[in-house]
Amino acid sequence: MSRDVSGQSDINKMKTEPDGSFKRAASSYRNFIQKGGQFPPEKDRYHLYVSYACPWATRTLITRKLKGLDEIIPITVVSPRMGEHGWPFASVDQYPAAEVDPLYGSEHVKDLYLRAEPNYAGRFTVPVLWDKKNQTIVNNESSEIIRIFNTEFNDLIPADKAKIDIYPEELREEIDSVNEWVYNAINSGVYKAGFASTAEAYEAAVYPVFEALDKIEKILEGKKFFVGNQLTEADVRLWVTIVRFDPVYLRHFKCNIRDIRHGYPNINRWMKELYWKNPAFKDSTNFDHIKTHYFWSHPFVNPQRIVPVGPIPHIEPL
Repeated sequence: MSRDVSGQSDINKMKTEPDGSFKRAASSYRNFIQKGGQFPPEKDRYHLYVSYACPWATRTLITRKLKGLDEIIPITVVSPRMGEHGWPFASVDQYPAAEVDPLYGSEHVKDLYLRAEPNYAGRFTVPVLWDKKNQTIVNNESSEIIRIFNTEFNDLIPADKAKIDIYPEELREEIDSVNEWVYNAINSGVYKAGFASTAEAYEAAVYPVFEALDKIEKILEGKKFFVGNQLTEADVRLWVTIVRFDPVYLRHFKCNIRDIRHGYPNINRWMKELYWKNPAFKDSTNFDHIKTHYFWSHPFVNPQRIVPVGPIPHIEPL
């Protein structure tokens, strides 16, 4: 008899802390692709499993597109309707734009984790960077996958793509500093507010979200990019949360002190310019998957699973 992994796959069985607060578990697979290592850079050796709904997975989709890795690292998109077995493939949930697992015919992302490690005890998350040669997971931490994509395949891609560097040496200290507080207050902050199980935990989480947004609004005054004068991973990491804010987090996670389109003109301008002027951002965004995932997959937050129609438009024109 196979063991019960529903505690790992079913988000509805997720437990908050004793005070009602939500803390995100750390990723489990933290290997790196590099020359001479266990996982060397090779064309079509690796496969990326993603959800358009997931902001962490969208980080990897954007970076993959920016670096021109489309032909080097194929992707498979799961259905946004995450149920008791976790993220499903199209073989069990034929949702538009969802795909079947081309490697193993897996029904759910959890099958990949259990293929790599039958006794795996963590959560079954996306993104998953898979090694087809060793049939295992290389990395499931998006912040590390985007750095792998940024540098480690440069010898396999055109020179103009290899030259793109979203983590330049001269800006790394500032990027790291910004990433830390943006992650805690905004990327993870909206989840801390949305998944809080007490009013006290919710209020302790929601105010820091908007304090951080106020700070970013001032930083982006008269600026095209978040750090320095070029696109960096700081933009990518912040953007995936901001683009979901009005369609999802404002209502679903009760982050409703202000919206982006009316309350933060500089952030809104920055978000729209990346979406409408850079295909890597627009092509990695599927609002149907985003909204369906959150409003359908969290019945403990939205029991009726009704997906709101608005906002219209999901993102404003320039």
